[in-house]
Amino acid sequence: MNDITSLSNTRALRKRAREHLENGAVTAGYNADREAVIAVLNQALATELVCVLRYKRHEFMAAGFRGEAASAEFAEHARQEQQHADQLAQRIVQLGGAPDFSPTGLAERSHAEYVAGDTLVDMIKEDLVAERIAIDSYREAVAWLGNEDPTTRRLLEDILATEEEHADDLVGLIDEVAV
Repeated sequence: MNDITSLSNTRALRKRAREHLENGAVTAGYNADREAVIAVLNQALATELVCVLRYKRHEFMAAGFRGEAASAEFAEHARQEQQHADQLAQRIVQLGGAPDFSPTGLAERSHAEYVAGDTLVDMIKEDLVAERIAIDSYREAVAWLGNEDPTTRRLLEDILATEEEHADDLVGLIDEVAV
């Protein structure tokens, strides 16, 4: 554990806080490559947006006796993926960047693909593939960030936890509808 004497004194903290006010939450203590972090966050944003669109399609296309339960699960996942997109966009702005919501090139910026799926089981499997891609992408981003940007790292860890829950939900859903 570090010695308390290594902490900044109050006068130094106050002085640094008055410098570069235009940077908002990004202070002199921010150690990450801000532009690289913004680029990674924009890729994650694109991934979340593609997932929202795919889940919304699946919500409305789920049919049959077991389709109702699947549709409700897809709707919930779409809502959560939209929430992730909003959180990512907010963090991009906090870091002084601009979230890229442009539909042009969205699929290319996304880590996950938009695969519609023909049957209910195909839809669930495509969503599971996308969740597994997101899980690995977020794990890599968390490791890459390390301690350089703890706020972004925590955000990505929280999103990662939800993506893992989604994957578990989808595995269970495959079992339900494949009966």
